[in-house]
Amino acid sequence: MSGRVGDEIQMKETAGGDISSVSSSRRHHSGTFPYIHKVGKPPKQNLLKEITTAVKETFFSDDPLRSFKDQPKSKKFVLGIQAVFPIFGWARDYSLAKFKGDLIAGLTIASLCIPQDIGYAKLAYLPPQNGLYSSFVPPLVYAFMGSSRDIAIGPVAVVSLLLGDLLQAEIDPKDLIPYRRLAFTATFFAGLTQLALGFFRLGFFIEFLSHAAIVGFMGGAAITIALQQLKGLLGINKNFTKKTDIVSVMRSVFNSAHHGWNWQTIVIGVTFLAFLLVAKHIGKRNKKYFWVPAIAPMISVVVSTFCVYITRADKDGVQIVNHIDKGINPPSANDLFLSGEYVGIAFRIGVVAGIIALTEAIAIGRTFAAMKDYQIDGNKEMVALGTMNIIGSLTSCYVATGSFSRSAVNYMAGCHTAVSNIVMAGVVFLTLELITPLFKYTPNAILASIIIAAVINLLDYEAAILIWKIDKFDFVACMGAFFGVIFISVEIGLLIAVHFIYMYTYFTYVPRTAVLGKLPRTSVYRNTLQYPEARQIPGVLIIRVDSAIYFSNSNYIKERILRWLTEEEERVNENNMPRIQHLIVEMSPVTDIDTSGIHALEELYKSLQKKEVQLALANPGTIVMDKLYASEFANEIGESNIFLSVRDAVHIFAPKTSNTEEP
Repeated sequence: MSGRVGDEIQMKETAGGDISSVSSSRRHHSGTFPYIHKVGKPPKQNLLKEITTAVKETFFSDDPLRSFKDQPKSKKFVLGIQAVFPIFGWARDYSLAKFKGDLIAGLTIASLCIPQDIGYAKLAYLPPQNGLYSSFVPPLVYAFMGSSRDIAIGPVAVVSLLLGDLLQAEIDPKDLIPYRRLAFTATFFAGLTQLALGFFRLGFFIEFLSHAAIVGFMGGAAITIALQQLKGLLGINKNFTKKTDIVSVMRSVFNSAHHGWNWQTIVIGVTFLAFLLVAKHIGKRNKKYFWVPAIAPMISVVVSTFCVYITRADKDGVQIVNHIDKGINPPSANDLFLSGEYVGIAFRIGVVAGIIALTEAIAIGRTFAAMKDYQIDGNKEMVALGTMNIIGSLTSCYVATGSFSRSAVNYMAGCHTAVSNIVMAGVVFLTLELITPLFKYTPNAILASIIIAAVINLLDYEAAILIWKIDKFDFVACMGAFFGVIFISVEIGLLIAVHFIYMYTYFTYVPRTAVLGKLPRTSVYRNTLQYPEARQIPGVLIIRVDSAIYFSNSNYIKERILRWLTEEEERVNENNMPRIQHLIVEMSPVTDIDTSGIHALEELYKSLQKKEVQLALANPGTIVMDKLYASEFANEIGESNIFLSVRDAVHIFAPKTSNTEEP
């Protein structure tokens, strides 16, 4: 604001000037005036500096290169290696005590991951050894490149289901060779997507998947996964649907009730499912017994396999795993579809699976980092996850990510570093090399029971209830994703979740506006709906805009302010009150404004002039002020009508009213 108002008031205070010396538009009255501070005019920045600042705040807000400043070249080289491979940073402080914790944690999660990996591979319609491969190579890569100390890497239920659902829609899983090639290619593109997001520091994209949508999607996926396991749990071996919606699955279950169910399979499956659920309950009730639910799946596999072997229940219709290839991961680089019709399909599937896997891993990593009071670098995590999946795709693995159940066990078992992943990978290596033939008689019902017990935790009804209490629109998004998954398909549920996120984003561009009033015995102005005791100033309407003003909402803001004015004019006419002569727009929450926003303010100003109402702005921020001056709107409205606060504006427009009831 120009110095005119300040000069006029200073004349009054220092030279005893008459009130009439102050501009008549101020409607000053006799009495003591407070000091009115000018709104600062921000220094003009050049275009390059503005762009540089915007890029830095968007992509490099964490200042990732600050540790390199003022360091010799040798030190910078070491820091660069540690930035890519964090293991070389924390390994210097590694001790025997830490190794003991990591060893116990690694052995514990290995006992959990082996049976889960075999089951999750079946979810993806892949051979069981591919699940084990995915818990060997990817955890080793992550241990060197990841920044989380607690996350346990391997296949997970939701990604396995999603991948299997999308892949089998393109190639029949019975055509194993092309199906596996498509799976490996999709994994390659999933890793490439994750690596690109991290390398180009685009991790903020995954923040657009809201918590409510994820809760709904995960809950729907949990039910879908559990329903899919009815095939193994009931011993149904033919005519079972490949669709994932609840109607198709239950139709298949009931259609096979008279001839397709196997009672021995049901006994095995239900018995061990009850055992797993009891073990899970024991671990939840008493944290000291965290190892009980961790080793329960392996105990179930060993006992059930032994029982089937000695009774030869497989001859009575109990379906078994039959064969798992012995040996570590064979190379699969030559199996990737890098040309032809399947490249685009693999890319689409890989991007979707990669983003879902990334979202789950980052959420898990942040959760446990907060519990141990350390920080993870989201972009480094994406690079690590992407690299491990790219390497995994070249070594017969499918998409791996952080597993919440295994990470929780890893945390409770007392892990200190990512060495627990190396220990787990070592156990999986020994399993692949030595004992895979022993899984031949493992009943499929046990794998189904293990998966059902594992995915129960994904059904977070407490989070859904909390979402309902906090935000009803969030709850609609949650339920939309939930019902979309269980009644249509996994990908449709995901699309519904994204659609609701888009709608929510749109609604956030329609900002809230509020009429402000003055709280009694204060100089504070607040929303009259939130504070009914706040009273409006006669002849003055104060509107607060609670958002940046952009092309998407500028017209709405202009029309909403004019509607507020119309409603207020109707109210004052009915009550024979002074007509509205001044409209103050409180702009403290307005963080930015674009060309459309400036144009909307200009139209608002012209509309108010026709109504003989003076527009004033209160407390515009630096960015907003810079654009008001650049557009000449500050000169058009008059610098004397731009104030540091609502209080200052009211002191000028309605001095008698504003001075009453102040402390």
